Parts: sequence; C-alpha cells; structure tokens
Amino acid sequence: MTQPGDLRLAVGMVGGGPGSNIGIAHRTGLLLDDRYRLVAGSFARDAGRQAAMVAQLGIDSDRSYADFRAMAVAEAARPDGIDLAVVATPNDSHVEIVTAFLEAGIAVACEKPLATDSAGAAELVALAAERDLVLAVAHCYSAYAMVRHAARLIRDGALGDLRFVDVEHASGWASVLHEAAGNKQAAWRMDPDVAGYASVVADIGIHAFHLVRYLTGLEAEEVSAQLDTLVPGRRVADNATVALRLTGGVPGRLWASMAATGQAHGLKIRVFGADASLEWFHEDPQHLVVRRADGTETRYAQGMAGLSEDEARLNRVGMGHAEGFIEAFANYYSDIADELFARRDGVPVVHRELSYPTGTDGLVGIQFVEAVTASNAANSAWVRPVSKKAGQ
Repeated sequence: MTQPGDLRLAVGMVGGGPGSNIGIAHRTGLLLDDRYRLVAGSFARDAGRQAAMVAQLGIDSDRSYADFRAMAVAEAARPDGIDLAVVATPNDSHVEIVTAFLEAGIAVACEKPLATDSAGAAELVALAAERDLVLAVAHCYSAYAMVRHAARLIRDGALGDLRFVDVEHASGWASVLHEAAGNKQAAWRMDPDVAGYASVVADIGIHAFHLVRYLTGLEAEEVSAQLDTLVPGRRVADNATVALRLTGGVPGRLWASMAATGQAHGLKIRVFGADASLEWFHEDPQHLVVRRADGTETRYAQGMAGLSEDEARLNRVGMGHAEGFIEAFANYYSDIADELFARRDGVPVVHRELSYPTGTDGLVGIQFVEAVTASNAANSAWVRPVSKKAGQ
C-alpha cells in the first residue's frame, strides 16, 4: 500500500488485455487525473499476450502475474502493494476474482455485473463490509456531470412529485450474429454459460436500471418483463421490455436492446413529475433538458453558471467543450480515490449522497436481472425482486 504523502495510489488490473475496449476505458480513466499508478496486472491467460501487455504499459516484470490468485497474494505481501484492484473480466469470473482480493485486504473496483447471481453478489458485499474495504461497481454513466445535476434537481424536488420514469438503452451493435463470425466480445456476451440467458439485461439493462435508481432515489418494488431473441441463431435474449413499479407506486418503463438496428448507443432517460420533466441522452451528455407544465423549456449546458456543486466538481473543461465516456470513468475513479486516500491517511471520509456505485448497487442490479428473468418465465407476471441481504 502507498504511504501518506504519496500523491498517487497504486493499482493493479485483472483482465482488460489486448483487444479489450473496456480495459482501455478503465486504464485511461484511471490515469486521467494522475491520482493512480498502474503498477501490476494479470491481463491475459496467454503468456505471450500477457508479456506484450506488460511491456506496452511499462509494468515491471516482477509485478506481471500469470493469474489473479498469485497477484492478490503477492501484492498483499508487498510493502508497496496495490491499493486497488480493477476487475475487467467476463461476468462469470467476477466472484472468484473479487473474493481473492478482498480476502487479501485489497479494495476492488469491478466491472458490472458484480456477479452472475444475487447470492454471489451478496457474499461479496458481506465480505467487503467484514473487511471494511471499498467495493465499487462500474456503472460509470452515473459519473457524468449532467447526470449528477439531474439527480440533484430531482432529489431537491425541482420536478415535484414523481409520476413516471422512462429509460432505454437501445444499442444496435449486436443486430447481426457477430458471435458466429468469431467476434471475441460477442462470443462471451452471447454465451448463456458466461453471461446468462438474460444477457441483454445483465450487460446493458442494469446500466439503465441503475440510472433510474441513481437519479430518482426510488427502488423497484415489482417488475413485469418480456425477454426476446431478435437475431435468429442467438442463444441468449438480446431484447428486454420491462414495466416497473417503483417506490410509492411510481410507474416506469425500461427497454434494453443489443439488437436495435441502426442505433449507436441509445442510452436515454426521462423523468416526469407533477411540475416538470427532464431528459438526458448519453449521445449528447453535456446537456440536460427540463420542460415545465406551462410549456417552457430550459436547456442546461454543462459548465454554465448556477448549476449544482454535484455538477461543478465533475466539470473538467468548462462550458462549450464536449466531455464523455473516458471522463466519466475518470470521475468514477476520482470518487473512489477520495475515499481510498482518506482511509489510507486516517482522515474522515467525505460521504457524498451522489458518488460512486457500490457493491450494494451491484447486488441490487443482479436482483433486478433475476426478477426480470423470473417474470419472463411466468408470462410477464409481476415479480417482486427478492432481497438477498449481505451474508444470506
């Protein structure tokens, strides 16, 4: 672990090797604010690919690891061992890897979903709590500055009583059978043994669901879902339509698709209240539109005067300059760094209402996936997400 006075935290990564776009996003976000040093890694199972990655990243050979278990043990034993392990591997490996680092006393930032089932996720949340360690989950869309401002407006009552929430993540990247052509990312995402039958929900639906929870502060009390496989020959669901009953009876709708032909990324959320509504669209992330009952409309631009502190502290380049995906990852890791530095240096942790998603958020996301799957199997019956508390 780094020592007080060191201005950068030591980080290691598992997965995210050659050909991994999400690995690049994590590494770039980690390094953007110069608060971390990437010093260790187990990036690939193949020795040649691992060696190439270590050389590319300038990591010392004695901190290149053939597997994550060796990495967890060795880094925990080093006086200069890593402060944070980043897990960027396929879904079915998360529980085993995260457990190894938490048991070694090392904080973890894990790609979503946290686990393939809620029992596994609950075990990780319980272990992190038992060891008093940070466990974060990479729902990085919540780290956009204007998402934070939207959440602040809603939580401060700017929309009035909430009446309806509409969210969609309509991507077209898998509108053809990429897995049959040897696409590496498609191969595991479309494998039910790795990603589960409800792959579209576990992959992108939980991002949309997390935005609902993050912006509104509401939880899903019941869901009614239909899962579809739109692309012939695919073994998992690539489209999900979910009706939501949120806290207090607020209705909502969630649509997630990996096969929405022609769509780029397609993440959008609209929240309707008695006095006003707002809309945020990921493909235009620095703007937030608020519409009022009298027909007036305000288009907020990131960096403009008078926005919330939640927006201001994440605004990097000022009004009129576009920020995006990598900056959101950097914001996510900066929030984690704030807590890790405070814990390391023995100073009080600043607990913000709007900060990085935790293991508990990851657990709730998996409970949502399971409820959607159960509802689909019961002909779209209303299903209450089963709460598996940490340790159960």
